[in-house]
Amino acid sequence: MNDQTDDATHAAESAPRVAVVGGGPAGLMAAETLVAAGLAVELFDAMPSVGRKFLLAGKGGLNLTHGEPLPAFRARYGARAEGVGRWLEALSPQSLRDWAAGLGIETFVGSSGRVFPADLKAAPLLRAWLHRLRGAGVAFHMRHRWQGWDPDGALRFATPAGTLLRRPVATLLALGGASWPRLGSDGAWQAVLAGAGAELAPLRPSNCGFDVGLPGRAPGWSAFLRERHGGAPIKPVVLSFAPRDGGPAFRRQGEFVLTAGGIEGSLVYAASSALRDEIAAHGEATVELDLLPDRDPAFVAAEAARPRGSRSLATHLKSRLGIEGAKAALLHEVIGREAAHDPARVAQALKALPLRLVAPRPVQEAISSAGGVRLESLDERLMLKSRPGVFCAGEMLDWEAPTGGYLLNACFASGRVAGLGAVDWLREAGSTGSSAPPRRNAHQLRRGAGHPRS
Repeated sequence: MNDQTDDATHAAESAPRVAVVGGGPAGLMAAETLVAAGLAVELFDAMPSVGRKFLLAGKGGLNLTHGEPLPAFRARYGARAEGVGRWLEALSPQSLRDWAAGLGIETFVGSSGRVFPADLKAAPLLRAWLHRLRGAGVAFHMRHRWQGWDPDGALRFATPAGTLLRRPVATLLALGGASWPRLGSDGAWQAVLAGAGAELAPLRPSNCGFDVGLPGRAPGWSAFLRERHGGAPIKPVVLSFAPRDGGPAFRRQGEFVLTAGGIEGSLVYAASSALRDEIAAHGEATVELDLLPDRDPAFVAAEAARPRGSRSLATHLKSRLGIEGAKAALLHEVIGREAAHDPARVAQALKALPLRLVAPRPVQEAISSAGGVRLESLDERLMLKSRPGVFCAGEMLDWEAPTGGYLLNACFASGRVAGLGAVDWLREAGSTGSSAPPRRNAHQLRRGAGHPRS
C-alpha cells in the first residue's frame, strides 16, 4: 500500500487547512462557510461525485425548505426542536431561499407550502454551487473513503492510488446516515466515532414504509392484492394513530401507496417516527384509515345499508360510495369475506379501517435515518467534546424530521453552524490566520453574524 502524505506538497500554503469529509448539503455548506472565512478547504468524498443523494431528492422536484411560520417549522423536529432550532437561527428557511437566489436559483412556495426551485430541479443549483466553491478555492477529492485516524492523529483515506494521510488543523465530518447506502451514506463511520468517544444512538429508519401483519396470517398482503394492486395509491385517506403509551396522537389526510408487503408514501412518512417507536416498544402499531374522509359516518352507514338486490358488493360500493379499485381491495383484504356481507361492519370499516403494522422497512430503503451522533456529545459549535477540532453536521447527527423541506433545511443549517464553529474554535487556538472574521459570541455563532449570506 502506498502511503501518501501532504506535508511537503502543502508546506507553502499560507492559510490553515481544514478537511471536510462528505459532499452532501451539510458538507458543502460547511466548506463554503470555511473558505469564506479565509481558510484553505479540502473536501473528501468516497463517491465519484458529490451531492448524489441531493440529486436523487430532486428527481421529483427539489423540495428545498418549507414556507410555514418558523415556530411551526421548528416543531417539526420533535424532541430535537430546541437544538435544531438553534441551527435554523444560522440559516432560516428564508435565508436558505436568499442563498439559493444568490446562486441564480429563484424559488417559489407551492400550494402545500413546500418551497421549490422555479424549474423544480436540483442539478442547476448543485452545478452553480460547485462552480462557486471551486472558484473560491475549495479542493475536491473524489473516491477518497475516510477510514478514521492513524496513531498520530492524521486522517486516513483509502483512495484508488493507495492510502492518503491528511493532517488538517480542523476536521468537519458530514458523512450522512444509513439510508440509500448506494449513494454514499452507509453509516460505516459509527465504529470509528464510537472509538473516538462519541455518544451514538442506533441508526434507525425514518420517513419509511411499513410491513403489514393481518391477524391470523403471515406478514404481508395476499397474492391477489400484491399482484393486482401493488404500487397503487390510496387517496384521499385520513390516517389516525394513537400511541398506547400516551404520546401525541396523529391524524392527517393525504395519500399512501400499497407496496408488495405493506404501505409507504408521504402520509405514512409523516407518522413514521411514532409508528417505528410504537413497534419497537410493543411489537406492532395499529393505524385507522378513513377511506371516505369527505363523508360523515351516518351517510356512509345509510348508503352501505341500502338494498343492493342482485348487484355484487363491489358494484354496490362503487355506485353508492365510489369505493373501487385499490380501496375496495384493501377493504376486503382487511375485513375478510364474512364481515363484507354485514353492511354495518362495512360502513364502520370504511370510516375506521384498522391496519396492523409489524415492522418498519430497513433503514437502507428509508428516505432518511434517525440516530447517530448524539447532540449531547457535541458542544454548541457541533464539535465533539471527546475530540476537540472535530465537528459533525448533517444526517449523521441524532435528529429527524418529516419530508417537506425540513430535512434539507436542517442539513444545510447544521453545515453552516459547524463551519462557523470550526472558525470560532480555530480563532481561539490562534490558527485561523489574519483573514478570518472577528470572533463571535455564542448568540452570533448561532445567527451566523459576520458571515456572508452566500
